[in-house]
Amino acid sequence: MSSSTTVSGSIGEQPGASKEASKGLILACLAAVYLVWGTTYYALKVGVQVMGAYFLVGTRFLVAGLLLALFLKARGAVLPTLRQWGNSALLGLLMLVCGIGFVTQAERTVSSGAAVALISTLPLAIALWSGLLEKWPGRDQWFAIIIGLIGTLVMVAGSDLRASPGGTGLVLTATAMWSLGTVLSRRLDLPTGAMGFAAEMLAGGVLCLVASAILGEKWALPATSAAWWAWAYLVVFGSLIAFSAYRVLVERASPTLASTYAYVNPPVALFVGWWLGNEKFSPNVFVGLPIVLAAVAWHTWTQLRARSQPPGD
Repeated sequence: MSSSTTVSGSIGEQPGASKEASKGLILACLAAVYLVWGTTYYALKVGVQVMGAYFLVGTRFLVAGLLLALFLKARGAVLPTLRQWGNSALLGLLMLVCGIGFVTQAERTVSSGAAVALISTLPLAIALWSGLLEKWPGRDQWFAIIIGLIGTLVMVAGSDLRASPGGTGLVLTATAMWSLGTVLSRRLDLPTGAMGFAAEMLAGGVLCLVASAILGEKWALPATSAAWWAWAYLVVFGSLIAFSAYRVLVERASPTLASTYAYVNPPVALFVGWWLGNEKFSPNVFVGLPIVLAAVAWHTWTQLRARSQPPGD
């Protein structure tokens, strides 16, 4: 986690602890997913140039999950049951293998900024999955979803994304799978607190390495200092801090609040890609992205407004 508040609020908790999160914990987790995750897309871009995509993702989460699990076990945490391992593996398949794995594969042909621009449709995807599994969106939310899809089509029509339809399709599929995992995570029997995050990272990391072996990726350590730094950054900041923070928000706040990182990640990723990687983007990204963000903001505002109204209004 990213602060002492976060550590005391989740990693150090005991089974059966209250799921009510303090404002300090929520703000710390939001800061992590807003700012840290926005920088990880460029790190993925650097790493995937010299490592297989699933080898990169698998080793990243396997190491992070193992470190977190060992820390928790030393503090007396209970290991997951067989059923919980199975559910963690399902989430690992959806969110890590299909989610982050597909995005990493796509970044071979799609810029990091363009990739995260497409991922900005995440809150709308979560709304659709929530409808299929729980309750369908209302009229205002459908309006936001349609506007968001229009913005996505504008971005996809850009030269940088149009030149790589396969990469674009991978990012959109990754978003759909990640959002499904987010919604399911609140319905499955999972280990309590941070052990749940560790189990998901461990199971997902193993599945990513299985995918890596099936695809015939070369299992080799990074050959350059830049790739080493990118991998280490992804392990510590992308996995241990930001991924755990995201799961805290989903578990203790709401999937909608957790998905608001999609507001901030695109401009952060665009800036980092431009600053460190000299990336250039089609004008369509800068036209479509504000449309998507406006749709996401409208969707969230309608949800907050509905929650603030007393029953029967």
